[in-house]
Amino acid sequence: MFDLKITNATLPDGRTNMGIGVKEGRIAALQANLAGEAGETIDAAGQLVSPPFVDCHFHMDATLSLGLPRLNESGLLLEGIQIWGELKPLLTHEVVIERALAYCDLAVSQGLLAIRTHVDVCDERLLGVEALLEVKRQVAPYIDLQLVAFPQDGYYRYPGAQDLLRRALDMGVEVVGGIPHFERTMADGARSVTALCELAAERGLLVDLHCDETDDPMSRHIETLAYETQRLGLGGRVNGSHLTSMHSMDNYYVSKLLPLIAEAGVSATANPLINIGIQGRHDTYPKRRGMTRIPEMLRHGITCSFGHDCVMDPWYSLGQADMLEVASMGLHVAQMTSREAMRQCFAAVTTGPASIMHLDGYGLEPGCKADMILLQAADPIEAIRLKATRLAVIKSGKLIARTAPRQTELHLPGRPPLVDAATLGPKL
Repeated sequence: MFDLKITNATLPDGRTNMGIGVKEGRIAALQANLAGEAGETIDAAGQLVSPPFVDCHFHMDATLSLGLPRLNESGLLLEGIQIWGELKPLLTHEVVIERALAYCDLAVSQGLLAIRTHVDVCDERLLGVEALLEVKRQVAPYIDLQLVAFPQDGYYRYPGAQDLLRRALDMGVEVVGGIPHFERTMADGARSVTALCELAAERGLLVDLHCDETDDPMSRHIETLAYETQRLGLGGRVNGSHLTSMHSMDNYYVSKLLPLIAEAGVSATANPLINIGIQGRHDTYPKRRGMTRIPEMLRHGITCSFGHDCVMDPWYSLGQADMLEVASMGLHVAQMTSREAMRQCFAAVTTGPASIMHLDGYGLEPGCKADMILLQAADPIEAIRLKATRLAVIKSGKLIARTAPRQTELHLPGRPPLVDAATLGPKL
């Protein structure tokens, strides 16, 4: 007797007619044509069932603050940081919590059930840290929220940031963050990478640095990050986010760099929506895309993910917590248009970031947590193409969100009635 059974499911790896049996919040059985009674049954009707979406790069302390105290007219990263600096003194615990919870509600509706959020520690009050720790507590039943202590204004550049970051970790923040390219000199940037990795090694924590988020090909802090990861034995625990300078680097240098990143066990997170919006702003034509070299990294066996980064804040004025939109932008910008590469883009918003976040029990195998989404699509490629409707969102074996199927009826002169033309096409 199962608590929940999903029948007639298609899985991301291509298996069809699969049954998923759930007992006490875990997947108890997974096989074709699964028999057995259940308290509740969901017929997937051949549609795609996937583990939930995961976003391992976000800024929840700033989300939904668009226009406060003003808009980013230039679209530049540095103007966004300046506006955020103007907004921080105006924030209250209640406002940060309210916006963050509103975003979490939106995330659940989109099947996004695990988020790594950077939280700015360059504030004597540590207001954002306190607020997001409270949000983490409130959303724990339905979202795995992981916090990164992020010195937005520089670990060395901002007076007191070193102490504030340690205080944030003492309060319960579980990942060490940084922003080496924003320090006053390249030398200070490299020094901050060393100090932050040593701090993580000392405390047994994960590392996730905003690294080389610039068009400057000489910003090479990822090299230092790979070196320190290997020196300190942090392989598998360190992530480099953005890495946009790699888009502009000399190809010969990159041919040396990528094997070093792979050898060290450093993962990479690109943020396609924000990278394509912010990078290359100083170019005339041709304009650089700015996104890091995801296909090449994947070929070297580097774990990669796509993050949303921002939603309606000083850096990005759009967004709706839709990781399929993120995957679609990543697919286009990186020209990942082969069938295999498109599936890799789906993995970059599911299994890739889950691995980077060290999520316990993530996946679709017996023993895994019963966290799943039912998508109105036949496979991962079609899910990205259609920005598939999340028909059902399941957490710990319980339905927590449902959306009606998308259905458009066409009634055209001389043509037979047609329902939802977007789903038509060859099955490859």
